[in-house]
Amino acid sequence: DDQTIYICDQSNHRIVEWKWHAMSGQLLAGGNGNGSGPHQLDNPRDVIVDKDRDSLVICDWGNRRVVRWPRRNQRSAETIISNISCRSLTMDDTGSLYVAEDGKNEVRRYQGGVLQGIVVAGGNGEGNRSDQLS
Repeated sequence: DDQTIYICDQSNHRIVEWKWHAMSGQLLAGGNGNGSGPHQLDNPRDVIVDKDRDSLVICDWGNRRVVRWPRRNQRSAETIISNISCRSLTMDDTGSLYVAEDGKNEVRRYQGGVLQGIVVAGGNGEGNRSDQLS
């Protein structure tokens, strides 16, 4: 809305916010070296903003998790999905999270704290048929 972009700075294991016309970015998450602690990220791959909860939702690929990181408190993250090689994610207007996972050729929807997502696209192996993703 305010022309701010959020960047997964993978090799630096952090999320950086860049405001319109800014000369430098502001650290929002990670930046404490790679690791699996609640204040660390390891090769983050995607980030979205959850405006309703004033937080970032991050694909923490190297740690095989999806975390929620408060935008105002940069200290620690809450793991919301474990054991997942998250490649990308998005959220709909109801707060459901959609996650694409490396090597699975599918997109899963996670609603309201459910630990096992439901396949909503793909899930029929790799390929170019209309019921497949690659």
